[in-house]
Amino acid sequence: MDPANLFPEGYVASRVTGITVDVAIGMHPWEKHPARPNRLSVDVEMFVPVGAVQASAAGIVDYDPVRDLVRGWAGRPHVEFLESLADELLAEAFRDPRVAAARLRITKTQIFSEATGAGIEVFRRRP
Repeated sequence: MDPANLFPEGYVASRVTGITVDVAIGMHPWEKHPARPNRLSVDVEMFVPVGAVQASAAGIVDYDPVRDLVRGWAGRPHVEFLESLADELLAEAFRDPRVAAARLRITKTQIFSEATGAGIEVFRRRP
């Protein structure tokens, strides 16, 4: 989905990319060892119609809450699926009522020796 199709007048994408965090996640037996969490790389984009953002502290979309949420995943109890984390992340992105759509990628960066990563990408419009 191209966000330009959603916003004919334009949009502002507030993004944070390449957040890394070690998380106990996965359904494979080797992923369930508590001493060996998976390294995740997380990218988040929050799309806002251009008229809803202003160049001031009060007028921007703050990506710090998204970053803080991802960093908080370290040390949490084991999670089976990346989709569970994606749901949490989307809920945080949509806390700002101006965010009309969000895209995120969560990648396990060390899961397979023959790949640089495996993961999911989600694009969702505000419900």
